[in-house]
Amino acid sequence: MLRSLFISTLFSLTVCLGANATDMDEAALRKNARKVFEEKVGPFVKNYCARCHGSRAKAGINLQSALKNPSGESGILHFKKAAANVKVHDMPPEDAAKQPSEEERQQFVQWIGKLKYLAPRDPGPFVIRRLTKTEYANTLRDLYDVDPSIADSLPEEVVGEGFLNSISPLQSELFLGIANKVVEQVVAPEGKAPTGIQKRLFGETPKGTDHRKVAREVAQSLARDAYRRPPTEAELDILVDIYGLARNNDLNHTAALGLMLKAVLVSPQFLFITPAGDPESKESIVLLDDYQLASRLSYFLCSAPPDAELSALANKGELHKPEILRSQVERLLKDARSRALFDGFGAQWLRVNALDRQVFDPKLFPQMTPVLRTAMIEEARLFFESIVLENQSVVRFVDSDYTFLNEPLAKVYGLGQSVRGLKMRRVKLANPNRGGILGMPATLATTSFPNRTSPVNRGVWVLEQILGERVPPPPPDIPELEEQEQKDVKGLTLRQRTELHQSEATCRNCHKILDPIGFGLENFDAIGRWRTKNAEGLTIDSAGKLPDGKAFSTPAELKRLLAKRESDLARNLTERLMAYALGRHLGGYDDVVIDRLMVRIAEDDYRMRTIITEVITSYLFTHRRIKG
Repeated sequence: MLRSLFISTLFSLTVCLGANATDMDEAALRKNARKVFEEKVGPFVKNYCARCHGSRAKAGINLQSALKNPSGESGILHFKKAAANVKVHDMPPEDAAKQPSEEERQQFVQWIGKLKYLAPRDPGPFVIRRLTKTEYANTLRDLYDVDPSIADSLPEEVVGEGFLNSISPLQSELFLGIANKVVEQVVAPEGKAPTGIQKRLFGETPKGTDHRKVAREVAQSLARDAYRRPPTEAELDILVDIYGLARNNDLNHTAALGLMLKAVLVSPQFLFITPAGDPESKESIVLLDDYQLASRLSYFLCSAPPDAELSALANKGELHKPEILRSQVERLLKDARSRALFDGFGAQWLRVNALDRQVFDPKLFPQMTPVLRTAMIEEARLFFESIVLENQSVVRFVDSDYTFLNEPLAKVYGLGQSVRGLKMRRVKLANPNRGGILGMPATLATTSFPNRTSPVNRGVWVLEQILGERVPPPPPDIPELEEQEQKDVKGLTLRQRTELHQSEATCRNCHKILDPIGFGLENFDAIGRWRTKNAEGLTIDSAGKLPDGKAFSTPAELKRLLAKRESDLARNLTERLMAYALGRHLGGYDDVVIDRLMVRIAEDDYRMRTIITEVITSYLFTHRRIKG
């Protein structure tokens, strides 16, 4: 007993000392950041930027407001945009009277990176958001044993980083219609034997007892599952009142419970992921309660409600314990439901979620049938899942020697003779230009136009989606390649036509960074087939340089260079996973937390499951602000 008391005391002391050390470190970093802001950032902005980005927001950047509140979410965003433009020489413009030196530009980017320490320690509020279409369908499946296709009538959504917070009148009508269908499938018609799910939800019809008391017990069970937390007494009162109203209108017990279930299905507590309410605490920041944590975890990994084991741990108040939380992450990642992590996160990250609807010229690419599109997306899914399940390094996303193919997709790879049938299977790749997401038909197609490739789109995709760079938007009124005067571009390759953009002062700085990366993938046509000559029969030049000056001449060499930037690959993926999990954009103190996560992630060679686990057990994921 004394030994356990000693260990407990020692552990508490260690945690305390660790927290104090963190506080001291943050205080020192905050002091330094304030000094850098006042002595470096402020003078740079006033000297080079204030004339255009002072009292008004030009190109979406207002640095005057950012100087007044550098630790605010808006201020940090404006500074990050400015740093991205300064880095690529887009700011100040070439005709500006004053130009910073290259050293000053690099220093400015570094200074902006320190402003995160000005932000107070804050995990942000618990973001109340609506279930996505996929989450909604999966929740109906898990709770009421209906086919997820019951939600197909809902419109497709642009989810962004995972947050939706409104319901339109059309959606309200659709949710009500789907609720009616669920109740019709759950509740057997009068006179017929009750369905299995009806028995589980409603129990046996009571005889000679207080029906309202039974209804309240049913409401308690229905609401606990649907709201993903115990309902309040007030919420139960409303449901029982609906039951009573139904009985007063001559509905029998079962039909009245059906109406109560319908009310649950259209309630905000079901359609939105919500906290149970603010706890009684004098603190402004608190741990998520276990019900919130279970929902956040389950919808993050599985796009579905907490299962029985998670719910039981939440009921016991044990889920927040670090060792239990980590074990649940491991369990869920082995669960087949975690395939949904690709649908919710992976497909958006790779931007292949709209490939099934993307338009391609049927004369140029008759191969882009629904069967091939499905295979392309399934290849990306299986590849993503293999890296998660096998806990591989994120480097494998860029440089790998295997993929998943069926016969139609194998033909795109030039391997049609070796793979037969429609079943997807793991295939070893000998061609070093293939393997990984850069040489994958799904990503190559999604970054193309209907009739040709787009080096610009592909360059932006690599920089933003893979490396996490911030690419400034193009200036207005710049013509697309198809709008160039044909007499000026006759006989030119796509590369030469694209390079014409670099003759424009407003385009030059970004395109000299974007284009070489896109050109490095030009050996792949618009649907991902290998080629050495373009449609006009001209030889393709795929040589280029990365922004750091490292040169490549083939897609394989480009892959190897990107694979060496493992810390950038891992940080980008970690930030995107965190934003998706929290349902909001990151900024301010979030960056400080990510810095700490990256230290632990690097120690385990940037492995995928380690990244996911560190995100879930992080301060941002497990805490929320309730005041201020």
